[in-house]
Amino acid sequence: MADVKGAEAVTDVEGARAVWRRPSVLAAATVLLVCVPRERDDLTTASDVTPADVASVALVVTAAAALLASGRTLPGRAWITAPLVVGVTAATVASQDIVASLPGLARYLQVFVLVPLAVVAVLRDRVDLWLVGGAVCGTALIQGAVGSWQALTGNGASYAGESIRAVGTFGATGVMGMATVVGHGLIVALALGLALRGRRRAAALAGAALLAPPLVFSLSRGAWLAVGCAAAVMLVTYGLRTAARTGLFAAAACVLLVGAPALGLAGDGGPGPDTLGHRLTSIGSSVTEPDRSVSDRYGLWETAAGIWRDDPVTGAGPRSFPALRDSRAPLHLSSGSDTADPASGFQRQPLLSPHNMYLLVLSEQGLVGATAFCLFLGCVTVWCVRRARRTRSPWDRAAGLAASGFLAWQLVDFLYSDIGGPPTLVTSVMLGTALWWAAS
Repeated sequence: MADVKGAEAVTDVEGARAVWRRPSVLAAATVLLVCVPRERDDLTTASDVTPADVASVALVVTAAAALLASGRTLPGRAWITAPLVVGVTAATVASQDIVASLPGLARYLQVFVLVPLAVVAVLRDRVDLWLVGGAVCGTALIQGAVGSWQALTGNGASYAGESIRAVGTFGATGVMGMATVVGHGLIVALALGLALRGRRRAAALAGAALLAPPLVFSLSRGAWLAVGCAAAVMLVTYGLRTAARTGLFAAAACVLLVGAPALGLAGDGGPGPDTLGHRLTSIGSSVTEPDRSVSDRYGLWETAAGIWRDDPVTGAGPRSFPALRDSRAPLHLSSGSDTADPASGFQRQPLLSPHNMYLLVLSEQGLVGATAFCLFLGCVTVWCVRRARRTRSPWDRAAGLAASGFLAWQLVDFLYSDIGGPPTLVTSVMLGTALWWAAS
């Protein structure tokens, strides 16, 4: 009996070592390393190398070496990334300042081509998927815990004169970082909760419930809207009856949140229902009565459209928006946004992008790059949703729901946001996972 137990222990150790030798560990490390706090001294530049960037380079190199050593090739559908390379390269070559555009070329290829293809190459089975999915959920829980503490203790980013906005380890200068990571983790947890049964379903739904408060405390209207759309897509893909029941529950919760101030339900710790209700209702009034941040965003969109009209085919070149912004910006556009938190104090953050990924690509890469970008996202989304509808295995269904939900989140989020900061690499790894699901 002792020999049997000893043999089982040796087998377990060998199994653990085999897992850690998998190249997918580098994809998980890329995700987890975004949690490393990093202060930026110069906010006037978009360039910032982080530990997650270093891990992503190691991931790409390892994936390329593994493909060469094994003689394997990437799935045919993975080459939907080729038009992205053509579009951004053409924009760089046609740029008025090629040297200034080279960092933008490298970043774009890293996020949308190299890291996703590397993830496709290192994902082989359910164990690899568990490593990456677990890293996304773990990162979301870490950031959510930090963000909730910030909101409840008054140590977050400034909002309406109070330090109550949850930003995780990204600080006030990366105000959307925590909401992005938590949103991705919530989508993965919800997908597992829908597809699995028994204790596994309970654990996944509990994880999703834990991630809901920090998402609310982020006060990010865009993240709320994107998660809502992602959840709707996953629920409809899972089943119309479940989607209808959940939709009624969500609508009732929103009504209670909006009506809480009138009922005198405001609390003392963190953002109260009055703050949350006002933030929620402001989503609907963003068109008719936009606040300052929304008005500036509209001005940035107008600026991006003006830059594109000057170079409609290949655009102005990667990273050209900041240099051309002031010459085409409307008069009402602010010179920057004010940020503050207890750690960094008050800072003036310049507006370096149009806060709309589609318009950013259009202005900097023209119709060639924008067409390639929309073709890439559209094809991967259609492939994922189609496969998710056909699969019946619980684990495969969870992967399909997570991929479909993530892509819905990203398609919506890109309407009022763009890439930037360490959380972008979490998006990149998730995009690679969705591409692997669509292509395998």
